[in-house]
Amino acid sequence: MNEVVRQLALAAEQGHANAQFSLGSMYMDGHGVSQDHVRAVEWFRKSANQGYADAQFNLGVMYQNDHGVSQDHVRAVEWYRKSANQGHADAQYNLGVMYQNGHGVSQDHVRAVEWYRKSANKGNAGAQYNLGVMYWNGHGVSQDHVRAVEWFTKAANQGHANAQKVLDRV
Repeated sequence: MNEVVRQLALAAEQGHANAQFSLGSMYMDGHGVSQDHVRAVEWFRKSANQGYADAQFNLGVMYQNDHGVSQDHVRAVEWYRKSANQGHADAQYNLGVMYQNGHGVSQDHVRAVEWYRKSANKGNAGAQYNLGVMYWNGHGVSQDHVRAVEWFTKAANQGHANAQKVLDRV
């Protein structure tokens, strides 16, 4: 174990949420340590239980994608919601996806739009694109092609490939 990992592990063991999150990230990605999703989940959980939004988000990802824990969309939604309520844009986006697709929650396009809008307003290109799709199709909002194009344009301006394709066709 290199010195950086050793120092980080000491801080994590002492209960520092940021160090716990960082150590979990290292195990998740295999940076400086052997990749170990189970260990990543353990460290993310310790940090998330202290209210650390990034750890809550990553724990949601782990539950959604069957990494280190059995896939559980309900638990993923729980962790995304905790993180999203703290303003985490990616968690807000993922929560929108969960509501749009009915994973871990009842499908609810109105709620999906609410979460996409929060994330889109923070500059999340995926949320901007999905919000455009919702307006284009009239899912969760009244159909409005002008608003859809506005959201597609915002996403395209950030390099979102699907948004650029849609705008090329419109």
